[in-house]
Amino acid sequence: MRGMRACAVTALAIFALLPGVAAAKPKDSDQHVQVLAINDFHGNIQPPTGSSGRITTGVGQTVDAGGVEYLKTWVDKLRAQPGHDHSYFVGAGDLIGASPLVSGLFHDEPTIEALNAIGMDWSSVGNHEFDEGIDELQRMQNGGCHPVDGCQDGDPFAGAAFKYLAANVFYKDTDRTIFPPYKVVKVGNAKLAFIGMTLEGTPDIVTPSGVAGLEFHDEAATANALVTKLRQEQGVRAFVVLLHQGDQQNPPYAKGYQDVNGCENLSGDLTPILQQLSPDIDVVASAHTHQAYNCRIDGRLVTSGSSFGRLVTDLELTIDHQTKDVSKDSATNVIVTRTVAKDPAETKIVQKYETASGPIAHRVVGSIASDFTAAQTPAGESTLGDLIADSQLAATAPADFGGAVVAFMNPGGIRADLVFANNDAGEAPGEVTYNELYKVQPFANTMVVKTMTGDMIRRLLEQQIFPATPTDLGRILQVSTGFHYTWDGSQPAGQRVSGISINGTPVEPNGSYRVAMNNFLATGGDGFSVFNEGTDQLGGAVDIDAFGDYIHANSPVAPAPRDRITKVG
Repeated sequence: MRGMRACAVTALAIFALLPGVAAAKPKDSDQHVQVLAINDFHGNIQPPTGSSGRITTGVGQTVDAGGVEYLKTWVDKLRAQPGHDHSYFVGAGDLIGASPLVSGLFHDEPTIEALNAIGMDWSSVGNHEFDEGIDELQRMQNGGCHPVDGCQDGDPFAGAAFKYLAANVFYKDTDRTIFPPYKVVKVGNAKLAFIGMTLEGTPDIVTPSGVAGLEFHDEAATANALVTKLRQEQGVRAFVVLLHQGDQQNPPYAKGYQDVNGCENLSGDLTPILQQLSPDIDVVASAHTHQAYNCRIDGRLVTSGSSFGRLVTDLELTIDHQTKDVSKDSATNVIVTRTVAKDPAETKIVQKYETASGPIAHRVVGSIASDFTAAQTPAGESTLGDLIADSQLAATAPADFGGAVVAFMNPGGIRADLVFANNDAGEAPGEVTYNELYKVQPFANTMVVKTMTGDMIRRLLEQQIFPATPTDLGRILQVSTGFHYTWDGSQPAGQRVSGISINGTPVEPNGSYRVAMNNFLATGGDGFSVFNEGTDQLGGAVDIDAFGDYIHANSPVAPAPRDRITKVG
């Protein structure tokens, strides 16, 4: 045997030396890939405050988290671990939009600059990337001064050094996506594809003008078609999908709290998409719900990293040198604690924009008597929702400004609480700064007044998604003072709302009423299409200005009793 093997080796050696015959190359070794992912950053370059700046670590235990200065330190730390020759930093959408004042005041240029400094490679688009329309989103990618406000900080804006991916967002009636659908990278002798998408329902939750001229296609069908294409045309076998859609964990929790690396009782809009995805897709980094989870579903990793830069998901993938596919993988949601050193480059960016926004941000506009929160009654009403709706009615009730008799506010537009004890810039307890108002309403929507019939108002209220359980908040419009109605979730759709009245007078089906709403709702945002039926439209003030004026005129403002919406059954 030993002699035969020697002869065989000699024969192979001679064969390799013959003209035109290449020597056999050793096989490439398996390749290790690290993917660091964030989602729903929403321009939180400063450390987020309150509950938005904490992560639960146990029953009754939380830790402060977030802030781009700490995020970069953590990303650098994770990348520096051994074996990370192939490391990519990615996003799953909503990196910008609904941002705090320090970024939003400058159209989120600060956030793009901060992510550039971390070294982001690419990100899917999310629904909030479309808040200011496709032209503004293209500016975020390509750079240039804002068409109205110019270069507010005095410096040219270079745009994103990373690339946006938008596989399922097309220019209407074309086969052309607004950004590249995917990115393929070479990893040793294999290829790894990143496919970026937002939720198909983006037009339902974005101001219609923001998505005008665009089409949003089915998520699973889009991803599966690209997998087939990339396998056939480029030989790709490893796939990561960056998808701006998500699920949520639901109690009861085995540990008594929601573990950021758990996946208990997962449900939501992502689940049916996962059930339709090609088994060739190895990882789905999800987003949109601001939830934290990390689990394996049908053999594939599914993750989400909370929001506001409080977590970074560390995905570790091994790509087999023979199959060119992912053979091993793991994921960990790492808390971006503030116990590490601040990154000096990020500190410089944050301080620059804090200085530029300071005079506006820290101006005291009025005061509150106690906390106003978005916490809802079982009927779906909140003290903060009441306050905002009242401010909008006050701004639109005068005849010259619309003559409104009721105002409706979408709960999704309420992004933070007004806290009595908050100290934004050394102000006294109860004093409210412009920055605090901006955190509550960061979209700069304008007020709109339309004439609607009583029947339209009834059908509008029927379009609400009513809470199914005490922990399911549904989607209930917040209403202004003097407006009352009752809803019964046990009744069939179309028959759930009754007893609608304004200042004690029943609303008549054929009666005409001047109704106030923001421009997001005015064009059917959040699925409230009945608003489109209103007539005699009149534009008004910016919502945050109406909010500030109302607090200033009525300080100190006290919460209303939350008795405008009644639930029975």
